[in-house]
Order: sequence, then C-alpha cells, then structure tokens
Amino acid sequence: MDSRKKLGQIFNQIADAIETGTFGKKTRVVLTTLGSEHGHLELVKGAEIAQARNSDLEVILIGPACDTSLELHEVTCEKEAHEKMEAMLKNGEADAAVTMHYNFPVGVSTVGRVITPGTGREMIIATTTGTSDTHRVGAMVKNAIYGVATAKAIGIDKPKVGILNVDGARQCEKILKELKKNGYGIEFTESARADGGVVMRGNDLLMGTPDVMVTDTLTGNLLMKIFSSFTTGGSYEALGYGYGPGVGEDFDMIICILSRASGAPVVAGAIRYAADVAQGKIMAIVDAEIKAARKAGLDNQLEALKKTSASEVEEVKAPPKVTVDEEIPGVDILQIDDAVKVLWKEGIYAETGMGCTGPVVLVPSAEGERARELLKEAGYIL
Repeated sequence: MDSRKKLGQIFNQIADAIETGTFGKKTRVVLTTLGSEHGHLELVKGAEIAQARNSDLEVILIGPACDTSLELHEVTCEKEAHEKMEAMLKNGEADAAVTMHYNFPVGVSTVGRVITPGTGREMIIATTTGTSDTHRVGAMVKNAIYGVATAKAIGIDKPKVGILNVDGARQCEKILKELKKNGYGIEFTESARADGGVVMRGNDLLMGTPDVMVTDTLTGNLLMKIFSSFTTGGSYEALGYGYGPGVGEDFDMIICILSRASGAPVVAGAIRYAADVAQGKIMAIVDAEIKAARKAGLDNQLEALKKTSASEVEEVKAPPKVTVDEEIPGVDILQIDDAVKVLWKEGIYAETGMGCTGPVVLVPSAEGERARELLKEAGYIL
C-alpha cells in the first residue's frame, strides 16, 4: 500500500506539472491566520487567491479550523501559531512565512513593497517595521543596504536608491556616497522634481521615482498604511505586498509581515512577495551586501556617527548680526545648529532656516562661497 500510495503521489505531481507548466520543487509559504481585524477567513481567502494564481508555490495555513482545500495546521492562539511557524521554517518544512505582529530582534527590520498611485510602478520602502540600528542615521544607512538586497532578491539587478526627505536624510546621503566612493556598488536615482538630487520629495513617493525609497522605520510604516489603504478610507488595506521580509545580519528565517488591517488582496501579494525573496535567495544576498558595505568602510562610518553629538561641538558666540540673503542647502536638520556654529567660529554670521526642500543655512551673500567651503571641510555638505 505504501509503495502504491507513493506512486500515486508521484503520478499526481507529474500530472499537475504538465497541467500548470511548472516543474520542480514548489516554494512552500506558511501563513498564520490569527489576529486579523477582518477575521481569519479573510486571510484564508487571500491564501486561496495566492495559491490559485501562482503554480510555483504552495500555501500552508496555521490557524483555526476552516473549510479550505489548503494544508492546515490547527492552533488556537498566536503564540502557538508562531511557534509552529518557526519550527516549520527551521526544519525545512517551509521556505518562507507570512504573519502579523512578529517581534524581530534589534538589527532586523522589514522591507516593504508598494504600488505607487502616480504611475502604477512598484517601489521598495526600506524599512517598515523593526529597528535596523539604535542610531537614527545609522538605521537609515542599514535600511538602504537592506532595501538594495531585497530589490536584488526580487530580480532588480541594479536597483536605484532614493532617500526620503526626513530627518537624517542628508547624513545618510553623505555616508552612502562615501561608501560608493570606496567601492560599494550602490546606484542612486534623481528626484523627478526640477532640482534633482538623491533626496526625494513627496512627489517622488507618488511617482515611484526610485526602486528603493530609504526612510526611517516609523515613516516607512506610515507610508505602507497610506499606500495600501488610500482607496478604502483606511480600515481595509487593499493594495500591495505587505510590510515585507525581516532583513538583518545573521537573521536566518524569511518572515514577512502583514498589518492586522490587511485584506485578502494584500495577503495574496504578501505570499507572492515571500515566495519571490525565497526564490531569490535573499539571505545570501543580504550577507553579500553587508560584506561589500563593510569592505567600503561601513563600520567606521557608523562608529563615527555614534561618537558625534551636539554636546561635543565647541560652544561659540554668534558674531554681530548682519543681513543674511543667501541660502546654503544640503545640511541635515539634525546637524543644522552645529553647522551654523562652525561658521560663527570663523567670524561668519549665519542663521538656520527652512527652504522648500528642507533646512538651509542663511549667510550674507558676500560670505557665501567661503561659508560653503567651510561647511564642506567640516563634512556638513557635499
């Protein structure tokens, strides 16, 4: 009986492969179905959509009993569901997982994937949950590396990176450009706005200007919610691929995150995304990207960030006040006060301001060229 049963299973697999045109091992993706604001059957529906659309993958459910043709492992609570999910990933029963409200260790954050409304173009948002680093700018630098790795795992060979215009963007830009100068193969995009540059505006979000949009995690989380539910009023996430896989050094499981507000279409997208990064061997790519960035001086750059603080900048008094009529952009908001003090020390009166593209240092036009050189020498602008 055992041999006949095995032969029957092989025959069914061959028949299925001929019918679907898919040969070889399928990618197995686990979905936990507890915890949704829309009920577990909404997630089951998303899983069934994913299974029907994608002949190269197999979806396994972990959750309450329900009427479905999918493989189901019954559990009664989220803790039990996560324990079962982790066990299946570790023993090779599953290649990737999709779940909600998972606690990643510090150093691991999720890389989202959205459909932009302006052009319908897909865009990676790095990152959306978790914490890549305890230092804000250091986290954004790592987010960029994680975003590039994830983009490569889904088939974008040379992803173009943009940095959203949030606190820390200019510092992040300087570090990433220094890494590129030292041999790290990162590629940058240009803002679609007339002033260009790697620092992205809100317009670039809507248009999907970069392949990878780098931001801090809290902003990324907010963006994910807006992109996925702007057509529904917010209570039901209907578009996109979810908050993405947890990415970080030495993290050896592919666990993708959904919101508790995610509807069936996003559930189906998240399962596809999980299979994509599994098939693209994301963990090997992450390791390679981190090694390449370290070779280009990543650790030294991050260490220098943590040693620098406003308290270490020498206290100086402002020179006599004069009219300031020239703007110097490109200084990060987190460093703007310190940049002004650098100029004061050299006898140049300066003030802080906010232009349409972000913070600016205001100086007398007669001192503009000299002020720029001093800020460049001090590392505040490029």
